[in-house]
Amino acid sequence: MKKRILIIVSNVAAIGPNNRRTGIFLPEVAHPYSEFIKANYEVDFASLNGDTPFLDALNLAEDPDNLKFLIGDGWSDMQHATILKEIDISVYDALFIPGGLAPMVDMPTHPELKKVIAEAYERGIIISAVCHGPVALLNVKLSDGSYIVNGKNITSFTSAEEDNYARKDVPFDLQRALSDQGAIFHASEPWSANCIIDGSIITGQNPASARSVGENVVMLLSQNQ
Repeated sequence: MKKRILIIVSNVAAIGPNNRRTGIFLPEVAHPYSEFIKANYEVDFASLNGDTPFLDALNLAEDPDNLKFLIGDGWSDMQHATILKEIDISVYDALFIPGGLAPMVDMPTHPELKKVIAEAYERGIIISAVCHGPVALLNVKLSDGSYIVNGKNITSFTSAEEDNYARKDVPFDLQRALSDQGAIFHASEPWSANCIIDGSIITGQNPASARSVGENVVMLLSQNQ
C-alpha cells in the first residue's frame, strides 16, 4: 500500500503592520513534494480554512523542482486543498508543514491544527515542518498536558535569520517561542542546511533545509515498511 502524506498549508497572503505580501515559500513545499513523489507516495493538501492558499518566492520558479511543482499536479492540488477539519488524520503516515511567513499568522493558535498535530503524534504519525512551518508545533498540548516540543530536539527559522529577513513583520520570535515551551533548539549558521530528527518529529531550519526534511520523511517511512 502506498504511503500517504498530508501537507498542511496556511491560507494567509499578508503579514505585519505593512501588509507584507507572503504565502507558502515555493521551495519549501516544492522540494519536499518532489521527494515524496519520487518515493511514489500519495500526497494530499489541507489548508486551515479551505480557501485557495498563496505562494511566495515565485521568482525562484526556474529551479527544476519548483517549476515541476508549478506546472504539474503540485500547485493544482494545493489550490484545491481540503479544509483541515474535514480530514481523517488516521489514514496518513506523515504530516508536513511548509514555511514562508504565512504560517506565523494563522498557525500559532489554530485549534483544529493543534488538535490534528497532537492526535497525529500520539498515533505515531511522522510530523515534519520547515523554516517558519514549525510554528504549527507551538502551543500543541498532548493528552498528558505537556507541550509537544518540551524536551524535543527542534529547529526552525532562527532569531539570527529573522533579524535579517522579516523582524518588523513577524508577530513574535519563533526560536524563542519554541524554546520557551521546552524545545531543545538547534541553530546552525544562518541560511545553512540543518535538519533535526527527534523520534517521529522532523524539523528543518530554513529553505536550504527543505529537501532534507523531505528526504528524512522518506527515510523514516522506509524503515516502517
